[in-house]
Amino acid sequence: MIIIEDVALYFGGLKAVDGTSFHIRKGTITGLIGPNGAGKTTLFNVIAGVFPPSAGQVFLDGEEITGLKPHQLFAKGLLRTFQIAHEFSSLTVLENLMMVPKGQLGEKLINTWFYRGKVAEQERVTHKRASEVIDFLKLNHLANEPAGNLSGGQKKLLELGRTMMVDAKVVLLDEIGAGVNRTLLKDIGDAIIRLNQERGYTFCMIEHDIDFISRLCNPVVVMAEGKVLVQGTADKVKSDENVIEAYLGTGLKNKVGVIT
Repeated sequence: MIIIEDVALYFGGLKAVDGTSFHIRKGTITGLIGPNGAGKTTLFNVIAGVFPPSAGQVFLDGEEITGLKPHQLFAKGLLRTFQIAHEFSSLTVLENLMMVPKGQLGEKLINTWFYRGKVAEQERVTHKRASEVIDFLKLNHLANEPAGNLSGGQKKLLELGRTMMVDAKVVLLDEIGAGVNRTLLKDIGDAIIRLNQERGYTFCMIEHDIDFISRLCNPVVVMAEGKVLVQGTADKVKSDENVIEAYLGTGLKNKVGVIT
């Protein structure tokens, strides 16, 4: 679904991403891990069009998307979430979801005067889809709650829900489990698995919780110093000497039980 070929991004003399290449296969949940400063989020920003790469190419479903803007990639079905949730705090959960679909007739004032019927019908369809997303995520009790009042984990679920309001090809999840309690983390993981298995979503997720990664992801890609260090199953990367070295600065495997 996504091919990353020799992608690099330099900030002056700093090589944030340094010749990175790997594939995200269609229908997979690919994990992206690595120590702080490895270049994971920066690579996400390149894929998602926030930064144009200094070198290299990115392809989505066979089409080169290198340097396209986020709104252009959104239209092509590439979506992302953020480490810190970006909700409209004064709008309800339902309204946050209804804001997502692009090209809504009601966005233009003139349409509300001359095409009231069409605007109302489109809003009815969008409302129905948003209600189905809320039901899928088990957020029914919060549908009319201002999003700013949600807990951190509930906001992450809402972020995931926004990706369900359009026909996504691939979703980039940036630390969707960060700061989330274990109960909600399980709910988020269950939702990701269902979207993958039942609706065919392709995911790539940055995460530091190796248990969460192990439960959801195959393959797992490990980055260090802007480059791909190793990739494979979660068990393979957890036991890899180079991965342990990158995380802990030691090659002694008996010093690590879980990479966090």
